Amino acid sequence: MVSKGMESVIKLLKNNANTAMKKRVEESRKALEVLGSLVKIPKDVKIEPVDINGMKAIWISAPESLSDSDKVVLYLHGGGYISGSFISHQDLAMRIGRAAKARVLLIEYRLAPEHPFPAAVEDAIKSYKWLIEDQKISPSKIVIAGESAGGGLTLVTLIRLRDDNIRIPAAGVCLSPWTDLALTGESLYRNAKADPFLQYYDMVFMAELYVGDNDPKNPYISPLYADLHGLPSILIHVGTAEIIEDDSVRFAEKAKKMGVDVQLEVFEDMIHAFQAFSAWAPEGQEGIDKIGAFIQAKLK
Repeated sequence: MVSKGMESVIKLLKNNANTAMKKRVEESRKALEVLGSLVKIPKDVKIEPVDINGMKAIWISAPESLSDSDKVVLYLHGGGYISGSFISHQDLAMRIGRAAKARVLLIEYRLAPEHPFPAAVEDAIKSYKWLIEDQKISPSKIVIAGESAGGGLTLVTLIRLRDDNIRIPAAGVCLSPWTDLALTGESLYRNAKADPFLQYYDMVFMAELYVGDNDPKNPYISPLYADLHGLPSILIHVGTAEIIEDDSVRFAEKAKKMGVDVQLEVFEDMIHAFQAFSAWAPEGQEGIDKIGAFIQAKLK
């Protein structure tokens, strides 16, 4: 048994650690929004706020999507499950919708540490059910897409829909998906010096906040460990200059073995979620154009 003095020291250290954690999360959220705010949405794109049973979302409609408003991309943003918002991701979502000639529903799912697993999954499922039940959109006219943590969440959502016997959408699209929150991929070390975006300690920090006391290999947390039978067609983009490259490669290999129609495109020297930088780099728009062609084909 420790003394009262030592109990006070332990309490102080825990409070300091909690304060530091909150500050780090706030800085992460602000940094992502600053990056997103550097790009302005074109005037011909319509942004419409919507409430999904208490959850904030926006419809993003470019002129290219107006010919068939029933075609929808449900977009799940990245940010390590601790950050991400309309401000940080509306440009990327808009570009994908424009290339796909479909409306985009961008949701603000609940974030850790305030709302750890399974909050994000529950919100993703709620938004999909809202589309098919409230908005009367056919699942065959919906593609779920996301990057990084949102890419992993896209795959988890497809798995949950299958397991819950809810009709699955036409396809899934994942940009640099985070599929393994147990962090076992060899590329975490192989690509450490090449990745200017992600660091291993950041991944550990974000995983701990989202996973909590749960098993990180829970298939609803890390889709790499799930039974993948019966999933729809999936497109995966990943770069060779990112530490979670193996999250995409290993998932695609497993999915193929289980009979899933999965297309893995590995882009040489590309960084994590490079499509998000389309406003500055042509490689990003090239990736988005490929995504748009894939979605158009699946929504015919």
